[in-house]
Amino acid sequence: MNGYRPVLVEPALFRSVFRRHAAGVAIVTAQGEHPVGFTATSLTSLSAQPPLLTFGISATASSWPTVNTAGHVGVHLLGEEQKQLAATFARSGVDRFAPPTSWHPGPEGVPVLDGVLAVLICRVVSRVPAGDHTLVIAEPVHVRHGEPGQPLLYHDGGYAALRT
Repeated sequence: MNGYRPVLVEPALFRSVFRRHAAGVAIVTAQGEHPVGFTATSLTSLSAQPPLLTFGISATASSWPTVNTAGHVGVHLLGEEQKQLAATFARSGVDRFAPPTSWHPGPEGVPVLDGVLAVLICRVVSRVPAGDHTLVIAEPVHVRHGEPGQPLLYHDGGYAALRT
């Protein structure tokens, strides 16, 4: 089979292979009793007609209970200078919306982060269980271009900038 051999793909091997795949960095927010949000590298454009996107969230994520019941979520595309913001929303046990995070209530009551490349406020269409995560499928209902700039990427376990 041209050098390929069947192997049991352990989670650690699977993660090490995907460390070679660069992904854009986004923050997903939702409003419950209080605002919640998390850093996502699983954001994908799913369909152009109708416009749909998807992202994955772990069932153990602190944001999951709110995202699981939210009718709308905010998807924020981060710029290369926003490594600290991405790190804040990836960290457990902190108030992600406390200063220096700059945000405001947006359409549909969704928390909107300031200074990002773009914001999509989305209606949640479906939640699909997938292993230890859930895929959330959402339809953008409000879209805003934000600051111009280059995207923040996640590659090989760290944040990176696009080289042109």
